[in-house]
Amino acid sequence: MQTEKVVDHIVNWLKDYATNAKMNGFVIGISGGIDSAVTSTLCTKTGLPLLCLEMPIHQAPSQVSRALNHIDWLKNNFDKVRMINVNLTPVFDSLVASLPKVENEEDRFMSLANTRARLRMTSLYYFAALEKLLVAGTGNKVEDFGVGFYTKYGDGGVDLSPIADLLKTEVYTIAKYLGINEDIIRAAPTDGLWGDDRTDEDQIGASYPELEWAMKMNNEGKTMNDFKGREQEVFKIYKRYNSANKHKMDPIPVCSIPNELL
Repeated sequence: MQTEKVVDHIVNWLKDYATNAKMNGFVIGISGGIDSAVTSTLCTKTGLPLLCLEMPIHQAPSQVSRALNHIDWLKNNFDKVRMINVNLTPVFDSLVASLPKVENEEDRFMSLANTRARLRMTSLYYFAALEKLLVAGTGNKVEDFGVGFYTKYGDGGVDLSPIADLLKTEVYTIAKYLGINEDIIRAAPTDGLWGDDRTDEDQIGASYPELEWAMKMNNEGKTMNDFKGREQEVFKIYKRYNSANKHKMDPIPVCSIPNELL
């Protein structure tokens, strides 16, 4: 990958899009992870205003500190960077308290995790509408088009996706080129939806380099029978997520009305 040229291409694409859309700049949620760190830095390099939102919901302290350190780094190295802290913990707790109880609390853990992402999306669009900003997405290629590892209408609800054509390993390469804080680069990827430090690999069962390999094999038309051992296990994990999350990655189905009924 020609890292410098890729960075310049994304920055120019972001600036052109915002200018043509007659928008003032960008707003992004800073999670303390590599994807939001890289995306926010690319946004600042356009020279347009960037609003960083820090939106904790029972967040692990390590995630909060990485997010705040990155925002401080942005403000010290670029102009037109602002931060607003929106503590969504009481909002989330109030919503949970107002929802009906279920027999088995574990049944709604995933639903509540996704609710966190949707509360953050709502907050991002609140400020986007107030200040004519574009919501910048932070999904990478494997998450957005491989395993669908994001929340529909949560972190998947964005105006534009600057790094969605980059593999996770390529995002790390760009992070090093941009000088992103080492504590973010070293941190294990996590979606931050559970109030603890469980990683993406803990949830998925495979690392991002493994998923990238599986995505490549799938695109080449390989099947389960082409692999054995760990490779077969990883390929199976990839296929399971890819199939289950098609509803996120495919366009919303539209019921077409036959002409004779109109």
